[in-house]
Amino acid sequence: MTSLSGKKVLITGATGFVGANLVRMVLKQGSEVYIITRKESDKWRIDDVLGEIAEYNTDFNIDLLDCDKLKRIIRRIRPDIIYHTATYGGRPGQKDAIKIAQTNLIGTINLIKACQKFGFDLFVNTGSSSEYGIKERAMQEGDLLEPVNDYGISKSAATQYCRAVARNKGLPIVTLRLFSPYGSYEQSTRLIPSVILSCLRRKKPKISSPYFVRDFVYIQDVLDAYAKLSEVPDLGGEVFNIGSGKQCMVGDVANMIIELSGYCTELETGMPQGWPNEPKKWEADISKANDILGWMPKYSMEKGLAETIRWFEKNINIYSGCGEVI
Repeated sequence: MTSLSGKKVLITGATGFVGANLVRMVLKQGSEVYIITRKESDKWRIDDVLGEIAEYNTDFNIDLLDCDKLKRIIRRIRPDIIYHTATYGGRPGQKDAIKIAQTNLIGTINLIKACQKFGFDLFVNTGSSSEYGIKERAMQEGDLLEPVNDYGISKSAATQYCRAVARNKGLPIVTLRLFSPYGSYEQSTRLIPSVILSCLRRKKPKISSPYFVRDFVYIQDVLDAYAKLSEVPDLGGEVFNIGSGKQCMVGDVANMIIELSGYCTELETGMPQGWPNEPKKWEADISKANDILGWMPKYSMEKGLAETIRWFEKNINIYSGCGEVI
């Protein structure tokens, strides 16, 4: 048990990939877990644990832009710890710039203000490597933020707000800037799940270009970073990169999945191409998280992929039909 045991923990974005894994992790730690979701959210990732979530039948369906209802809910819960993972704009079809700004920045501001009134032990804002923009070396928390899309702009603004309010008002607000998490319950259309599902269904995996680079980090390592924040005092205003510390070409990752799956096939790729603002370097400098939190990823790319393949083998039934589960 960690210091999460016995705490009231509120998780936003609980029906998403990272949020759903956080729900499961925090339940195992012995916390009293609450979630707030949008009315239209599909709860397929957490259907089997809804009965363990406090007051899950209560009307905690809310848009973070609804300040009055949000305040009433926070007053009722009075959480000790808030894991804020709700976001919009990270998927290819989410292009509405106004909604991106409202959800990621205004929603974050509203949530902090509602929680601030009743006090809390820890508020964790979930940031994104998209905040950095294009860099030529491993990204460090002190780098100039130069986002190149609406999503990165909104996430960087939310992080800057969290830093400012934490330092100005002495609040325990921390940002984890995630790179490219993968693992259980990830969206089927993303790179790693799509290749795994193709192999398990004995179909040829397809990707657009093998030369794109990302810093992939296994979800269990991400969860470990969230948990460690509750054990280290006086972190208000800090930002931590959470990645593997090593970039990989997506073609190499896909071929590793094929090998680990045992399916004898070849990867099908599109024509070599360069997308607008596609980086040649996408790698986290994770030395700050190691120095201050004592956090380092425990899973190599190969070990994390092997664990992910095993999970998909056991749970392939929840990715029904063609696997396009949302």
